[in-house]
Amino acid sequence: MRQTFRTALVTGASSGIGEAMARSLARRGTELVLVARRADLLERLAGELPVPATVLPADLTDPAQLATVEERLRAEPVDLLVNNAGYGAFGPVAEIPVDDQVAEISLNVTALVRLSHAALPGMLERRRGGILNVGSMAGFTPAPGSAVYGATKAFVGAFTESLHAETRGTGVHVTALCPGFTRTQDTTERELIWLRRDDVARAGLDAVAAGRALCVPGPQYKAALPLLKAVPRPVLRAAAARMWRRAAATIKL
Repeated sequence: MRQTFRTALVTGASSGIGEAMARSLARRGTELVLVARRADLLERLAGELPVPATVLPADLTDPAQLATVEERLRAEPVDLLVNNAGYGAFGPVAEIPVDDQVAEISLNVTALVRLSHAALPGMLERRRGGILNVGSMAGFTPAPGSAVYGATKAFVGAFTESLHAETRGTGVHVTALCPGFTRTQDTTERELIWLRRDDVARAGLDAVAAGRALCVPGPQYKAALPLLKAVPRPVLRAAAARMWRRAAATIKL
């Protein structure tokens, strides 16, 4: 059953895909809670939306600030949770400060799980609602140079698929959105590799409304996914390693 969402909380809403999600939901009449670190950017976005929007600044890598957002989800339940906040560091694991890598895991994995856990009981009780977790095509392949990022996105995909199965038949929709390369700024151009953030946002929101477990936006990435799964892992690892060596040489890591 296709759902409509009257209220939604969107993390990472100040820019990129998260901002596009917020704008797309607002056009559908959904009231919003906007979460990100930059209060000024959230305030500006809220002022531009045609629906009521509450600004909730929070650094989700900080346990106390994450707990504030969790409590908000429990105290004032929403119909849709969009777990979009995330980032990736580029470089060899041995050279990136370990604290940066742990923070990446905290945001991309820990915050996503904790917020899902906070939102889910109320949705199950009401027998309706949705959780949209933003993963990445990087979660389906070896990702040398982005090892932690790729691993966190693989977690997002596996966690979401399992949660989708757990909630089957409950009226709660859980969907993983796994885009490829996406332009974080508005553009009207369509390119062979790059996706537009508005198209990604729209595809993800349509998928969770329809109750699909996985959304891979863009025909080029839809075609690539079964190929990635069919290629033997040693071949895939070797190809990824070659690409990494070329990239590292180009930027002189």
